Amino acid sequence: MPHTRVQSIDHTVQTTHRWLADLADVIGTEDRDFAQRVLKTWLHTVRDGLTVDSAAHFAAQLPDLLRGVYYNGWDPSSVPIRRSRQEFIEHFARSGRIALNDVPALAHQVTEFLCSEISEPAVMHVLNRLPQDVRALLRPAEPIRKG
Repeated sequence: MPHTRVQSIDHTVQTTHRWLADLADVIGTEDRDFAQRVLKTWLHTVRDGLTVDSAAHFAAQLPDLLRGVYYNGWDPSSVPIRRSRQEFIEHFARSGRIALNDVPALAHQVTEFLCSEISEPAVMHVLNRLPQDVRALLRPAEPIRKG
C-alpha cells in the first residue's frame, strides 16, 4: 500500500517547527528542545490558571499539534489553580526544569512571541483571567506590532 501524506498534518508539523525555531531565536538559544520545553511550560502553567471555557477558547487558536501539547495532562476538574507570582515562578521553574532566575524573562518572551503568532488581543484576553501579579509577570512591556 503506498504511503500518502496528509496535508493538514504536514502543515501543523511545519508550523510547529517554525514556531520552535522562531521562539528559540527570541529566547536566544539554538536548542529547540529547550524552546519546546519553555513553550509547553508556559502553555500548561497559564492553562491551569484558566477556567475550562477560557482554556478551550485559547486552545482553539493554537496549531493542531501544539493544541495537543496544550491539553496533554490537563485535569479540567481542578482548574482554575490560583497561584501568586512567586508560586507561578516556582511552578514554572520546576515544571520546565528551568532556573528560577530565568523564569521572568522567559515567560515574558513567550508571551510576546505568542502575541506575534496568534494575536495580541487573544493572548491579553487570556492573561486578563489570571491574578494581577501573574499578569504583570507575563504581560508584554508595550503593544506588539506585526510585520
